[in-house]
Amino acid sequence: MKYVSTRGRAPVLEFDEVLLAGLARDGGLYVPETWPQFSATEIRGFSGLGYAEIAFRIMRPFVGRAIPEAELRSIVEEAYAGFGHKAVAPLKQLDGNTWLMELFHGPTLAFKDYALQVVGRLFDYVLTKRSERVTIVGATSGDTGSAAIEACRDRERIEIFILHPKDRVSEVQRRQMTTVDAPNVHNIAVEGSFDDCQDLVKAMFNDTAFREEMALSAVNSINWARILVQTVYYFVAAVALGAPERRIAFAVPTGNFGNVYAGYAARQMGLPVAQLVVGSNRNDILTRFLESGVMETAPVEPTLSPSMDIQVSSNFERLLFDVFGRDGAAVAAALEGFRASGRLDLGAARGAEALAIFDGARLDDDGTLAEIARLQRETGELVDPHSAVGIAAARAKALDLAVPVVALATAHPAKFPDAVERACGHRPALPARLADLYQRAERCTVLPYDLAAVQGEIREVRAAEGVA
Repeated sequence: MKYVSTRGRAPVLEFDEVLLAGLARDGGLYVPETWPQFSATEIRGFSGLGYAEIAFRIMRPFVGRAIPEAELRSIVEEAYAGFGHKAVAPLKQLDGNTWLMELFHGPTLAFKDYALQVVGRLFDYVLTKRSERVTIVGATSGDTGSAAIEACRDRERIEIFILHPKDRVSEVQRRQMTTVDAPNVHNIAVEGSFDDCQDLVKAMFNDTAFREEMALSAVNSINWARILVQTVYYFVAAVALGAPERRIAFAVPTGNFGNVYAGYAARQMGLPVAQLVVGSNRNDILTRFLESGVMETAPVEPTLSPSMDIQVSSNFERLLFDVFGRDGAAVAAALEGFRASGRLDLGAARGAEALAIFDGARLDDDGTLAEIARLQRETGELVDPHSAVGIAAARAKALDLAVPVVALATAHPAKFPDAVERACGHRPALPARLADLYQRAERCTVLPYDLAAVQGEIREVRAAEGVA
C-alpha cells in the first residue's frame, strides 16, 4: 500500500512512514494511492464479529507489510480491551429511523479514543522497531488533546506537546489534559482560537529545520492513521443495521472534517453509505459551503459545542483532492488562494461526484439546548452538545425514511455538564474512574499566539531532558 500527498509534491510513502510523518513535506495530507475494496461478501462476513476483529480486517490492507498481521491484531485487541462497554461502540435506537452510536466509552470519554488508542500503540511498535524517538505536536479544540495524551502518556519514545485555545474548551476537557501526571506530557494554552493553534502546528511542520531538529510527528487528524481507524465504526454500525444489503446514512457533528471524512473513506472502500450529513454549530463554514459551493471564513465564535468552533477544516483538503480529480497542483493552488483571501469558490467543480453524498445542517446554541432537552424528555437519553447537533442534523436532512440514519455521539455528556444541566435540569456525573478529576493538580504553560514563543518552549523542554 502506497500513500500520496494531496498536493502532489511530496515523496510517495508506505504506511509506517506516513504514520511517523503526519503532515506531508509539501504541506499536504496523505491519502491512499488507491482505495482497497471490500466486497459485499467480505462486509457481510463482519456480521457477528467483535469490534477489534472488524478493525483488524479493515486496517490490514492499509498497513501492508509495515506491521506483521499477528502484531497488528495484538495492537488492536489491546487498544479496545479496556473500553467501558462490551460492544465498544453500542447502537441505540432513538426513533423509527434514527440510531445513536455511542463513541464515548474509551478512557477520555470521546470518539477520538477509538482511533488514538490504536495509533499510540502503532507509534510504539514502529518507533521501537526503528530505535527512534519523536516529538508529537498537536492542536486540539477539546477532545483530541486528552485522547492523544492518554494514548501517548509514559511512552518512552514519545514526547507530546498539545496546544489548546485558552479558555475555549470545557473545564472537563482542559482538566483531562492538564492533570495527566506523566513526564512526557506537556500542555500549552495558546491565547487565541483553535484555528490559531492549528496554524502554529502547521507552521512548525512546515519549518523544515525545526521539524528535523525535533523529529516532529502528529497524531491529530492530519495523520492518515487516525482517519483509517475511524472508518471502523462506520462499518460496524452499517453491518449491524443490515449492510451490505441495506444502505445506511450517517449524521456527524464535525468542525475539522476528519470524522465525517472517515465515513467518506468507508464509502470509497465499498460500504453502502447513502448520505453523510455534516452537523455544524454557529461556526458553520462547512454547511455554508455545502449549500453554496463557496467556502468562506468568518470569525470563530465560542459556542456550547467548543470542539466544533473551527473555521479552517484541515481534513477538507483530502476531499478536495478527489473533487479536483486527484490533481495535487490544483489542490495546492486552490488552498493557497483560500489562505490568502479566506474564500474558495469551487465553481464548475461544485457538482463533483465526491460532494454529492454530503448534506449540511446547522444548529445554534439555543437550538442545541432545545435538542438536548427534547431528547431527554422523549427518550430519556442525556447527550452532550456536539451529539445533539448531530442528532438534530439527522432529523433535519434525512433524505429517505427507508434508509436508517446513524447519528454519532462523539462525547460523553459529563464532559459538558453545565450545558446539559442548563438544557434539561439533569447534571451528568463523571464515570467512577474520573470522579476525582476536579481535585487533581493541573500542569499547563500559557503562551501567546506566536510561533517563536511556542517553538522556544518546545526546544527548552526537550533540552532540559537532554534530548535536543
